[in-house]
Amino acid sequence: MPQPLLPVSLPLPLPEAPTRHELLSHLVRTRIAGDVATPRENNLDHYRKLANGDRHYWLGLELGERWADEQDVLAVMAERCGVSDDPDYRTGQDTIDPELTVAALDRAAAELRKAAEGRARVLFATGHPGALLDMHGTLATALRAAGCDIVRSPLRVFADEGVIVQFQGVAVYERGASLWHTHSPEPMAGVLYGLEQAGERLPDLVVADHGWAGRAAQHGLTTVGFADCNDPALFLGEAEGTLEVTVPLDDHVVDPRFYEPMTAYVLAAAGLAG
Repeated sequence: MPQPLLPVSLPLPLPEAPTRHELLSHLVRTRIAGDVATPRENNLDHYRKLANGDRHYWLGLELGERWADEQDVLAVMAERCGVSDDPDYRTGQDTIDPELTVAALDRAAAELRKAAEGRARVLFATGHPGALLDMHGTLATALRAAGCDIVRSPLRVFADEGVIVQFQGVAVYERGASLWHTHSPEPMAGVLYGLEQAGERLPDLVVADHGWAGRAAQHGLTTVGFADCNDPALFLGEAEGTLEVTVPLDDHVVDPRFYEPMTAYVLAAAGLAG
């Protein structure tokens, strides 16, 4: 692992960073990768809807007519996520290849290290606050300790009948005094517009998921995204070079603490672990 740039005081203690082999075993055991909970029929349904032009599944990217064949979408998902490439496999269990997950985590760590070395301006956001908020927040805390400027969302940014708030440096969507799971790109669009209106420099790097990541990448920002096997758009964006990295993983397993070893691995690989 690279040597740390600076000692980091994290808000919650993380487990010791696992080895690559230990992380692979953990991902499969907790079903973050391997045999995941998302069924094959749900994956294929989403691939079909994306190919048919349903923008809900484009996650803020502009895919045009380039992915109008769902078999092309399936081929990319098999290559970059690890789902079955058999078009006749229609129902049952589907998979995420843990080797692809760890390889993408390594690429994401390289982007975080580059950001730390350049004292970059970084925006974190999640559409999965019930699962990924701690992961994003821990990464944000580590980059802040390394000298990065963690972007604060302007006040009173509204989208989709809700408001954008931040916890531990991570932008999330709030509605009715609750944090919501959202695929919408509109919250990120609102944050970027608000920054531009305030005369603030846009982020050098965005670390996000769902429509938060897709809209940032479409805006031309260097973006690291996290995506499940039923959310193909970010993988297509990576294949086209719009996203820098898309990490395949189940984005809502039964306990958010299951992501902690993965987070510790990324911090160590990025040289950000104290």
